[in-house]
Amino acid sequence: MITAPFHPLQKVLESRIAIIDGAMGTTIRTYGMTEADIRSERFRDAKKDLLNNGDLFSLTQPEMIGDIHRRFLEAGADIIETNTFGATSIAQSEFFVDDPREHGGRKNPEFYQKIIDDKFLGDLAWEINEQSARQCREWADRVANQTGRQRFVAGAVGPLTVSLSNSPDADDPGFRVVTFDQVKTAYAQQVRALIAGGSDLLLVETIFDSLNAKAALVAIREVFDEDGTVLPIMISAAVGRGGETMISAQTVEAFWNAVEHAKPLSVGLNCSLGPDLMYPFLEELSQKTTAAVSAYPNAGLPNPLSPTGFDLNPEDMARYLAEFAEGNLINIAGGCCGNTPEHIAAIAKALEGKAPRSLRRAEAEVAA
Repeated sequence: MITAPFHPLQKVLESRIAIIDGAMGTTIRTYGMTEADIRSERFRDAKKDLLNNGDLFSLTQPEMIGDIHRRFLEAGADIIETNTFGATSIAQSEFFVDDPREHGGRKNPEFYQKIIDDKFLGDLAWEINEQSARQCREWADRVANQTGRQRFVAGAVGPLTVSLSNSPDADDPGFRVVTFDQVKTAYAQQVRALIAGGSDLLLVETIFDSLNAKAALVAIREVFDEDGTVLPIMISAAVGRGGETMISAQTVEAFWNAVEHAKPLSVGLNCSLGPDLMYPFLEELSQKTTAAVSAYPNAGLPNPLSPTGFDLNPEDMARYLAEFAEGNLINIAGGCCGNTPEHIAAIAKALEGKAPRSLRRAEAEVAA
């Protein structure tokens, strides 16, 4: 097993609260993109609607994606995420493969084995991941050179559109649409492409299903060992109002116990809850883990009448994240759905000069 060397971000986390970027999908929405824009010439003849497949914009509208990265960096982000939340062959199949359920069939492991073996989907997933990482790398380095402050690229590994923990068939609770090895294979391809594109870190995020996350972490470990490379790993779960991951229903403490073996640089919570509801679960996690703690909540509840689709304004998010810092809960802060570059700028300003959660104290408390 290859061990990760000391990473420059670790030094940052010991000295101040690092800022991670906001929501790619929310910010794309503000550009007024249409179905024709995401298709461009390349996907003009696609049979399904593609507008909700935001990862494709990295291929068809790279200037817009680069502009979004630039804006988040200039807002103060130390870490920017690749536009790859759904960039696996499994997730991309939702947009390019007919759903057998529409013809009286069902999705099952045989269906997903064809997805895994599909060259078009595999090549597409690789290209999205590699190109998105290169776009992030270009802008992170450009802004770092302009400001004299190093910036980091996190290869985003999302939760998938299938679950390993639950059956979609109420009459067959043992049924799973996909196997662990199929999920692991799709994640391994994504991870290799993110590394090839120049990612500094790997971020397994918005975890609804802990078993899916385990498949991603096993894939990462195998890629590291097989390819002779290693990057720091960040892990972030999405929890419901009771503090459990929403499909696998693990408590925050159980979730940490399930992923601790990966020795992540950070573990945290994102998406799902607004910052007002996230506090107690973040507090519990900060008491249990020896890793750095990250928090990038949604900007409150969904609100279709809001310009961003969510309730909280930049000053609201800044206030809540400052409370996390004052409670000595976080080392990394930012925003998920509903958080634009303006939100991240407000958060960065509010956290400037505030002490990060003590990593050494966390280690001592867990040891005791």
